[in-house]
Amino acid sequence: MNDLRLYYVHDPMCSWCWAFRPVWAEVQNALPSSIGLTYLLGGLAPDAAAPMPEATRRMVRNHWRTIEQRVPGTRFNYDFWSACQPRRSTYPACRAVIAARFQQPEMEGRMITAIQQAYYLQARNPSDDDVLIDLAAGLNLDRECFQHDLNSPESMAILMGEIQQSRRIGAQGFPSLILAEGDHCRSIPVDYKHAEAMIRHISEAADGFAMTIH
Repeated sequence: MNDLRLYYVHDPMCSWCWAFRPVWAEVQNALPSSIGLTYLLGGLAPDAAAPMPEATRRMVRNHWRTIEQRVPGTRFNYDFWSACQPRRSTYPACRAVIAARFQQPEMEGRMITAIQQAYYLQARNPSDDDVLIDLAAGLNLDRECFQHDLNSPESMAILMGEIQQSRRIGAQGFPSLILAEGDHCRSIPVDYKHAEAMIRHISEAADGFAMTIH
Protein backbone atom coordinates (compact mmCIF):
# COMPACT_ATOMS: atom_id res chain seq x y z
CA MET A 1 0.00 0.00 0.00
CA ASN A 2 1.30 3.42 -0.96
CA ASP A 3 1.10 6.32 1.45
CA LEU A 4 -1.32 9.13 0.83
CA ARG A 5 0.47 12.43 0.28
CA LEU A 6 -0.81 15.96 -0.20
CA TYR A 7 1.40 18.11 -2.40
CA TYR A 8 1.27 21.88 -1.99
CA VAL A 9 2.66 23.45 -5.16
CA HIS A 10 3.59 27.09 -4.68
CA ASP A 11 5.98 29.94 -5.31
CA PRO A 12 7.05 32.19 -2.41
CA MET A 13 6.53 35.26 -4.63
CA CYS A 14 3.09 34.20 -5.87
CA SER A 15 0.52 36.76 -4.69
CA TRP A 16 -2.30 34.21 -4.67
CA CYS A 17 -0.19 31.97 -2.41
CA TRP A 18 0.13 34.94 -0.03
CA ALA A 19 -3.66 35.33 0.00
CA PHE A 20 -4.07 31.59 0.60
CA ARG A 21 -1.92 31.49 3.74
CA PRO A 22 -4.62 31.83 6.45
CA VAL A 23 -6.94 29.20 5.01
CA TRP A 24 -4.03 26.93 4.08
CA ALA A 25 -2.95 26.96 7.74
CA GLU A 26 -6.42 25.70 8.69
CA VAL A 27 -6.20 22.92 6.11
CA GLN A 28 -2.80 21.81 7.41
CA ASN A 29 -4.06 21.73 10.99
CA ALA A 30 -6.97 19.53 9.94
CA LEU A 31 -4.94 16.99 7.96
CA PRO A 32 -5.09 13.51 9.47
CA SER A 33 -1.79 11.88 10.38
CA SER A 34 -2.42 9.29 7.65
CA ILE A 35 -1.78 11.94 4.97
CA GLY A 36 1.77 13.18 4.50
CA LEU A 37 2.49 16.72 3.35
CA THR A 38 5.12 17.82 0.83
CA TYR A 39 5.83 21.32 -0.44
CA LEU A 40 6.87 21.62 -4.08
CA LEU A 41 8.29 24.80 -5.60
CA GLY A 42 6.59 25.53 -8.90
CA GLY A 43 8.95 28.24 -10.12
CA LEU A 44 6.82 31.10 -11.37
CA ALA A 45 9.50 33.08 -13.25
CA PRO A 46 13.12 32.20 -14.19
CA ASP A 47 16.19 34.24 -13.28
CA ALA A 48 16.19 37.62 -15.00
CA ALA A 49 18.39 40.70 -14.64
CA ALA A 50 16.26 43.07 -16.73
CA PRO A 51 13.84 45.43 -14.99
CA MET A 52 10.20 44.40 -15.15
CA PRO A 53 8.46 46.06 -18.13
CA GLU A 54 5.87 48.68 -17.27
CA ALA A 55 3.08 46.57 -18.76
CA THR A 56 4.03 43.68 -16.48
CA ARG A 57 4.16 46.02 -13.48
CA ARG A 58 0.62 47.16 -14.20
CA MET A 59 -0.50 43.55 -14.58
CA VAL A 60 0.95 42.49 -11.23
CA ARG A 61 -0.42 45.55 -9.42
CA ASN A 62 -3.84 44.78 -10.87
CA HIS A 63 -3.52 41.20 -9.59
CA TRP A 64 -2.88 42.60 -6.12
CA ARG A 65 -6.00 44.79 -6.30
CA THR A 66 -8.08 41.86 -7.54
CA ILE A 67 -6.85 39.68 -4.68
CA GLU A 68 -7.65 42.37 -2.11
CA GLN A 69 -11.22 42.45 -3.44
CA ARG A 70 -11.69 38.68 -3.68
CA VAL A 71 -9.87 37.63 -0.51
CA PRO A 72 -10.76 40.13 2.23
CA GLY A 73 -8.00 40.73 4.75
CA THR A 74 -5.14 40.24 2.29
CA ARG A 75 -2.69 43.16 2.48
CA PHE A 76 -0.13 44.47 0.02
CA ASN A 77 2.36 47.32 0.43
CA TYR A 78 2.28 49.23 -2.86
CA ASP A 79 5.41 51.15 -1.83
CA PHE A 80 7.25 48.19 -3.32
CA TRP A 81 6.74 49.62 -6.81
CA SER A 82 8.54 52.87 -6.00
CA ALA A 83 11.06 51.61 -3.43
CA CYS A 84 12.39 48.67 -5.48
CA GLN A 85 13.51 47.82 -8.99
CA PRO A 86 11.08 44.96 -9.78
CA ARG A 87 12.23 42.04 -11.92
CA ARG A 88 10.16 39.18 -13.25
CA SER A 89 12.32 36.66 -11.39
CA THR A 90 11.15 34.30 -8.65
CA TYR A 91 13.70 31.49 -9.02
CA PRO A 92 16.08 33.18 -6.50
CA ALA A 93 13.34 33.17 -3.84
CA CYS A 94 12.58 29.54 -4.65
CA ARG A 95 16.24 28.60 -4.24
CA ALA A 96 16.30 30.52 -0.95
CA VAL A 97 13.64 28.13 0.36
CA ILE A 98 15.79 25.20 -0.72
CA ALA A 99 18.92 26.73 0.84
CA ALA A 100 17.07 27.18 4.14
CA ARG A 101 15.82 23.59 3.91
CA PHE A 102 19.43 22.40 3.45
CA GLN A 103 20.39 23.80 6.86
CA GLN A 104 17.24 22.82 8.77
CA PRO A 105 14.21 21.17 7.12
CA GLU A 106 11.87 22.89 9.56
CA MET A 107 13.14 26.29 8.34
CA GLU A 108 11.41 25.84 4.99
CA GLY A 109 8.11 27.30 6.18
CA ARG A 110 9.78 30.12 8.09
CA MET A 111 11.77 31.17 5.02
CA ILE A 112 8.62 31.16 2.88
CA THR A 113 6.91 33.41 5.43
CA ALA A 114 9.92 35.72 5.65
CA ILE A 115 10.03 36.12 1.86
CA GLN A 116 6.32 36.81 1.63
CA GLN A 117 6.36 39.36 4.43
CA ALA A 118 9.41 41.10 2.97
CA TYR A 119 7.78 41.32 -0.46
CA TYR A 120 4.17 42.09 0.38
CA LEU A 121 4.41 44.00 3.65
CA GLN A 122 7.91 45.49 3.87
CA ALA A 123 8.39 46.61 0.22
CA ARG A 124 11.63 44.64 -0.16
CA ASN A 125 12.59 42.73 -3.28
CA PRO A 126 13.10 38.96 -2.86
CA SER A 127 14.44 38.77 -6.42
CA ASP A 128 17.65 40.28 -4.98
CA ASP A 129 20.21 37.98 -3.39
CA ASP A 130 21.17 40.51 -0.71
CA VAL A 131 17.56 40.67 0.51
CA LEU A 132 17.34 36.88 0.68
CA ILE A 133 20.67 36.62 2.52
CA ASP A 134 19.51 39.21 5.06
CA LEU A 135 16.28 37.26 5.58
CA ALA A 136 18.26 34.09 6.19
CA ALA A 137 20.46 35.87 8.72
CA GLY A 138 17.33 37.15 10.44
CA LEU A 139 16.24 33.53 10.84
CA ASN A 140 19.62 32.71 12.44
CA LEU A 141 20.69 30.56 9.51
CA ASP A 142 24.39 30.33 8.73
CA ARG A 143 24.91 33.31 6.44
CA GLU A 144 27.93 31.99 4.53
CA CYS A 145 26.41 28.56 3.96
CA PHE A 146 23.16 30.12 2.81
CA GLN A 147 24.95 32.49 0.44
CA HIS A 148 26.81 29.54 -1.10
CA ASP A 149 23.71 27.35 -1.40
CA LEU A 150 21.49 30.11 -2.78
CA ASN A 151 22.98 29.91 -6.28
CA SER A 152 24.63 26.50 -6.15
CA PRO A 153 24.11 23.96 -8.96
CA GLU A 154 22.60 21.62 -6.35
CA SER A 155 19.89 24.13 -5.40
CA MET A 156 19.08 24.81 -9.05
CA ALA A 157 18.89 21.10 -9.81
CA ILE A 158 16.48 20.55 -6.93
CA LEU A 159 14.33 23.47 -8.06
CA MET A 160 14.12 22.19 -11.62
CA GLY A 161 13.28 18.73 -10.30
CA GLU A 162 10.43 20.10 -8.20
CA ILE A 163 9.12 22.13 -11.13
CA GLN A 164 9.10 18.99 -13.28
CA GLN A 165 7.44 16.94 -10.53
CA SER A 166 4.73 19.56 -10.00
CA ARG A 167 3.89 19.42 -13.71
CA ARG A 168 3.98 15.64 -13.74
CA ILE A 169 1.41 15.34 -10.96
CA GLY A 170 -0.92 17.77 -12.70
CA ALA A 171 -0.44 21.09 -10.90
CA GLN A 172 -1.94 23.99 -12.82
CA GLY A 173 -1.09 27.41 -11.43
CA PHE A 174 -0.15 28.40 -7.90
CA PRO A 175 -1.18 27.43 -5.35
CA SER A 176 -2.21 23.90 -6.31
CA LEU A 177 -3.16 21.01 -4.05
CA ILE A 178 -2.68 17.48 -5.34
CA LEU A 179 -3.53 14.36 -3.33
CA ALA A 180 -1.51 11.36 -4.47
CA GLU A 181 -1.17 7.69 -3.74
CA GLY A 182 1.66 6.24 -5.75
CA ASP A 183 1.14 7.31 -9.37
CA HIS A 184 -2.52 8.13 -8.83
CA CYS A 185 -3.16 11.86 -8.39
CA ARG A 186 -6.25 13.94 -7.78
CA SER A 187 -6.44 17.72 -7.82
CA ILE A 188 -8.10 19.38 -4.82
CA PRO A 189 -10.01 22.59 -5.68
CA VAL A 190 -8.45 25.59 -3.94
CA ASP A 191 -10.79 27.80 -1.90
CA TYR A 192 -9.28 31.07 -0.67
CA LYS A 193 -11.98 31.75 1.90
CA HIS A 194 -13.13 28.44 3.37
CA ALA A 195 -10.99 25.57 4.60
CA GLU A 196 -13.95 23.24 5.17
CA ALA A 197 -14.57 22.60 1.48
CA MET A 198 -10.95 21.63 0.82
CA ILE A 199 -10.83 19.40 3.89
CA ARG A 200 -13.96 17.63 2.64
CA HIS A 201 -12.52 17.22 -0.86
CA ILE A 202 -9.31 15.76 0.56
CA SER A 203 -11.29 13.29 2.68
CA GLU A 204 -13.47 12.27 -0.26
CA ALA A 205 -10.45 11.85 -2.54
CA ALA A 206 -8.71 9.72 0.11
CA ASP A 207 -11.82 7.53 0.40
CA GLY A 208 -11.92 7.29 -3.38
CA PHE A 209 -8.35 6.00 -3.49
CA ALA A 210 -9.25 3.35 -0.90
CA MET A 211 -12.22 2.18 -2.98
CA THR A 212 -10.63 2.20 -6.45
CA ILE A 213 -7.01 1.26 -5.86
CA HIS A 214 -7.20 -1.46 -3.19
